[in-house]
Amino acid sequence: QVQLEESGGGLVQAGGSLRLSCAVSGRSFSNDNMAWFRQAPGKEREFVAVIAWRGSTKYYANSVKGRFTISRDNAKNTVYLQMNSLKPEDTAAYYCAARSGGTYLYTTPREYNYWGQGTQVTVSS
Repeated sequence: QVQLEESGGGLVQAGGSLRLSCAVSGRSFSNDNMAWFRQAPGKEREFVAVIAWRGSTKYYANSVKGRFTISRDNAKNTVYLQMNSLKPEDTAAYYCAARSGGTYLYTTPREYNYWGQGTQVTVSS
């Protein structure tokens, strides 16, 4: 059974940093593109960042570009999201997702096969 488990969320003041982790178990994800999405209350799930299976290609939402960094360690089956200069509008539940196969870096949730349960990030002003 494939499982994605996020960790690292919490409460932080504006301007602070957090590092999210997503550990994948049940299968190797070394050939999967991995992404982070977020969802605030009353809003649709939105794309944050995606990284190709080789780790050399990354793509970010404009709202986080220059502040967030996605990375992966295929040996540890783990993907990370380093979040710096956090803003109150970054407050949301953050989800990691995996898409098996293909090279295109999708930014829509429906393209992803596997999802974690989410970790809450709250940024106070």
